[in-house]
Amino acid sequence: MVAVVEPATANSVGGGGNEANMFNGAIPRPPPGNDAACTTTTATGQQATASPPSSMADELCHISCTTFNILAPIYKRLDKQNQSLRESDFRAFWLSRNQMILEWLLMERTSIICLQEFWTGNEELVHMYEDKLCDAGYFTFQLARTNNRGDGLLMAVHKDYFRILNYRELLFNDFGDRVAQLLHVQLTIPSSCSNRKNDTRQELLIVNTHLLFPHNSSLSIARLHQVYKILQYVETYQRENKLGGVPVVLSGDWNGSKRGRVYKFLRSQGFASSYDIAHKYTDSDDDAHRVSYRVQLVAFIVLVNFQ
Repeated sequence: MVAVVEPATANSVGGGGNEANMFNGAIPRPPPGNDAACTTTTATGQQATASPPSSMADELCHISCTTFNILAPIYKRLDKQNQSLRESDFRAFWLSRNQMILEWLLMERTSIICLQEFWTGNEELVHMYEDKLCDAGYFTFQLARTNNRGDGLLMAVHKDYFRILNYRELLFNDFGDRVAQLLHVQLTIPSSCSNRKNDTRQELLIVNTHLLFPHNSSLSIARLHQVYKILQYVETYQRENKLGGVPVVLSGDWNGSKRGRVYKFLRSQGFASSYDIAHKYTDSDDDAHRVSYRVQLVAFIVLVNFQ
């Protein structure tokens, strides 16, 4: 599976300032199916299993992934002079912005969607995302942050590309109340889309997370600890399920740049940035400037065991 990336800006639809980052593998993108039954998993930790039929025939295909911090309305300030005034206080504002976000996501039609700062505390917004994504052929999974923070994560995968094998949730239980999602899927693409027959049964692990914001340098260790927990959890899951060498996608808002310790640690563990792969960038300082948009905090999709 060869990974290629198409970046897209999230600012035009009112996200949290991080880039919406996508990778595309060598596999077609059909129109989303509207007749699929959807499976939705919330923070209860239920396991979702489904076997969506493949609708792709003999044409070449590709897999794509979008990660997007959509900025929860409870955090979006509307007035610099009045910091307590939030978008969540005005239904018309947050509803309009999130409708635009959904329209953009459905227009892109990526096979994997990973959202951060998803407003899990608002049932109307949650149902809007679940219903729209379900109608478009996605299976959705949401996970709220611990201690009733009000926001969390949402992951969606399209039925035409994946069969759901397992779903797990990781609670860091730290002072940042951060969480992570792990989704174990199997490709359902036809053999004509692959050079090798066994590629049609290729399994994949997808992780979605939102790391702690680096308010000061002392939090660098805490952020590294969060990433270490994720890798340790993934390694344990691989070992328990005999998944040696399975491709892994770590996606989300890392709240850090290529110059940070988290990114460098992931590189030391064999992960590569999908953005760098697509644009043939390196880890040099010059390229780090370009990829991180003047070293602003950005989202990443990093890959390992992809060929």
